[in-house]
Amino acid sequence: MFHIANENEIKKGEITDVYFRRGVEILKKKGVDKWVKGEVRASVFPEGWSWAVLGGVEEALNLLKDLSVNVVTMPEGTVFYPEEPVMVLEGKYLEFAVFETALLGMLCQASGISTKAARCAVAAGNRQVYSFGARRMHPAIAPMIERAAFIGGCEGVAVVKSAELIGEFPIGTMAHALIITMGSASAAYKAFDEIIDPAIKRVALVDTFDDEKFGALEAAETLKDRLFAVRLDTPSSRRGNFLKILQEVRWELDLRGFDFVKIFVSGGLDEEQIAEYNRFADAYGVGTAISNAPVIDFSFDLIEIEGKPVAKRGKMSGSKQVLKCENCGRRKIVPLEKLKAGDPQFERCDNCGQKMRPLLEMLLERGKIVPKLPTAQNIRSYVINQLENLSLD
Repeated sequence: MFHIANENEIKKGEITDVYFRRGVEILKKKGVDKWVKGEVRASVFPEGWSWAVLGGVEEALNLLKDLSVNVVTMPEGTVFYPEEPVMVLEGKYLEFAVFETALLGMLCQASGISTKAARCAVAAGNRQVYSFGARRMHPAIAPMIERAAFIGGCEGVAVVKSAELIGEFPIGTMAHALIITMGSASAAYKAFDEIIDPAIKRVALVDTFDDEKFGALEAAETLKDRLFAVRLDTPSSRRGNFLKILQEVRWELDLRGFDFVKIFVSGGLDEEQIAEYNRFADAYGVGTAISNAPVIDFSFDLIEIEGKPVAKRGKMSGSKQVLKCENCGRRKIVPLEKLKAGDPQFERCDNCGQKMRPLLEMLLERGKIVPKLPTAQNIRSYVINQLENLSLD
């Protein structure tokens, strides 16, 4: 019915570039199946990003589990930088050859979404950002999109199934369609207040028919102290000086004693606009910028064959570890064999001399997931802690 691949087809290796199948056919007929190591890394990030957030790890592990392979990876939600290997896969090549396409797809897209969400969260500071972009992508991948947005820093997600996946309640306000169908904004506000569970915060969409300022006042007069926020979803053709519009709404609400009413902004937002609107906005609904985020352009490259370092031109061969100094934050990539040998020049920070922590961990051993994987909430907390020291530069 729908143009999608199901889980069984993905797990059977049917979502693969045909040249991998042809390569497997050749190697099998020639009796060649070597023990290899390959790493996932990105040389550059899109849009000039200086850092990124790793997403898609849980799906990647579920793709590869039950194969006779080992996976060493940065935990999901780890902030990483260009050239750092984020995942290393080890095993007989024919065991996983046809999964490269799906593996990269999972990591590339989820990491792009998580990173864009994280950038919006950094721009918003202590204000909340919600994922409103599922409608911009195919519904089959809406849960993946919003999970990645949530772990990247979004406070909540709008789609019911997505919220179920991450163990949260879906977040939403009201639709323009409700107001148009009811015939007026005030009628829609009253109906919402009458029918919807009182535990749901009353957020009035104020610009369906009205000027934002007068629409906000109508919502406040209609719902009084039951009104939590007004939402401005003003189309671009009507925005003009949108910061000035926000200022007017805030002024008029405060002047009439509705200073407790928050201002929620949505519609075509990204991190740059969020930073601009922070002066008057209290929360944001971000859609397309997050759900249609540019992917992190990961590649997968073999770096060892039968224990010997080898890589294609332009890549660094051999096993590596990424180290981070918890004292000063400095990072470096080192040869794994040198690190295992205990050479202090490789395990100590070049800046402050403190011992550094390895970021790549064994999460899949011989096809079995080693630790219990963290919840989406735990991953999000991990990301938020890392974002405290980051900027958009």
